[in-house]
Amino acid sequence: MKTIPSFQIDHNILKKGIYISRIDDDITTYDIRMREPNRETVMTNAAIHTIEHLFATYVRNTEFGDNIIYFGPMGCRTGFYFLTRSLSDNYTIGLIKDAFKFIADYWGVVPGASPKECGNCVEHNLPQAKEEARAFLEIIKDWTKEDLKYPVAEE
Repeated sequence: MKTIPSFQIDHNILKKGIYISRIDDDITTYDIRMREPNRETVMTNAAIHTIEHLFATYVRNTEFGDNIIYFGPMGCRTGFYFLTRSLSDNYTIGLIKDAFKFIADYWGVVPGASPKECGNCVEHNLPQAKEEARAFLEIIKDWTKEDLKYPVAEE
């Protein structure tokens, strides 16, 4: 079998940040990497779950909410994939920053976290999600389109 593109990234040198994972026609997949793989502890499931609910709710309620395809966690628990349709990289970087600021500042009931709306409504942790968002905002505060390329190992 062919190796899928996300397994072709050198995880030994991957740093925290936002990267373009792939582009398929008008859909761009962003790698939102919140942990250095295999070098830092992974995020808790409860923090990931809460970030997922808050981020997805925020971005789908923006003016280009119909251009949001998907936001969800990586199985390795080091980050998220964010898929958009026909949005510029600059707009998307700003949207990601705004979404993490929303999470960092959020107080209240986690959207979609009731038993009727969520398949695991008991596993949320808003304080952890807020802490994760604040830490990641520090990493991406000056992130630009030029930073979206994955790092490459020096030969």
